[in-house]
Amino acid sequence: MPRVFNTTAVCIPEKHYMVNLDSRLREIRQLVDEGKYFTINRARQYGKTTLLMALNQSLKNAYYTVSLDFQTFGSAEFRTEYTFAEAFAGAFAEGFEYNNPSIPGRLRDLADGLEEEHEEKKYTLRSLFRKLRSICAASDRPIVLMIDEVDSASNNQVFLDFLAQLRAQYITRFQQPAFQSVILAGVCDVKNLKQKIRPEGEHKYNSPWNIAADFKVDMSFSAADIAGMLEEYETDYNTGMDISMMSELLRDYTSGYPFLVSRLCQLMDEAVSIKAEYASKKAAWTKEGFNEAVRMLLSEKNTLFESLIGKLHDYPRLNTMLETVLFTGRTFLYNSDENTTDIASMFGFIKNRNGTVAVANRIFEMRLYNYYLSQSEMQETELYRTSLQDRSSIKRKSRVYMKL
Repeated sequence: MPRVFNTTAVCIPEKHYMVNLDSRLREIRQLVDEGKYFTINRARQYGKTTLLMALNQSLKNAYYTVSLDFQTFGSAEFRTEYTFAEAFAGAFAEGFEYNNPSIPGRLRDLADGLEEEHEEKKYTLRSLFRKLRSICAASDRPIVLMIDEVDSASNNQVFLDFLAQLRAQYITRFQQPAFQSVILAGVCDVKNLKQKIRPEGEHKYNSPWNIAADFKVDMSFSAADIAGMLEEYETDYNTGMDISMMSELLRDYTSGYPFLVSRLCQLMDEAVSIKAEYASKKAAWTKEGFNEAVRMLLSEKNTLFESLIGKLHDYPRLNTMLETVLFTGRTFLYNSDENTTDIASMFGFIKNRNGTVAVANRIFEMRLYNYYLSQSEMQETELYRTSLQDRSSIKRKSRVYMKL
């Protein structure tokens, strides 16, 4: 079965066209080899889960790996320390044995022992970590713990207590057994999770995860990354596309946002190519076909756009900042210590352009313009009415006269 472009869930090399992740995996492997604990914070649908799965495979030659997903934990399992400790113990034991089928028998017995019932079901975090240290001590290989979707643990104190235990383990790792590395992945930075739990201003930045190393791996797709993916597609379909031009276009419009790159490719491959005016993959993979894919993307509802627009309602100051940047030209200094800027960057709305705030990519910019211009309040403004009246006067032979 031929490979396809994928925009849902994890990407699998045998089934999907993907960029090469080797250089990113080498950078992360260095952090793991150095015993770092860190967080992979990137916006929604930025390839975090795909990267974690690839990392899990690449580490197995030297480490035992345990890969968990907090999205599989129900709200009841985060309700108390005891329910969380039991749920984590069960998930860890299952993940440890599944990821590492060749572990020694004694180590397997210790993992199975994690799930033993405690009297009155008072399985505390302290007792859980005591057993985890026993597993680390008995292991013939260092153990790496990876937890995806840590955002699912927001709005509860139990998760912060769990982080505090990881922090204590990290601090004492030279005196007692501990995980080689712990990797948390999600959209929200841990300090932003804490803002949801504590009242405004109370210990806002005093996070138990302050032992985390900086994660500076660039997960966006470069033009070279995209070209490599398109070369694999071209080998299969021989469309005759100009790979250099197409990869530059994709990078220019998306700034390398993984979902947007893949979605535009998917639209050209599956939707544009069957339209009557194109009717072939060869015609779809042209500049005209690309522009048609952009139009399709901007008009569709998808999970990424729904999430981003939802954040505008959840964070009014973020909404005000973006609308101001887009419609007034006002400059905002990019200051990551400022709460609204930090949140906007975390959700992938903005980027740092020479020390000032800029919308993250052209696709987001156009989608946000469309959103704001469709609002009833915007349609009552003089700016909107003037734009309608002057629309024809700013064009010259169907092209926008930029100077005017």
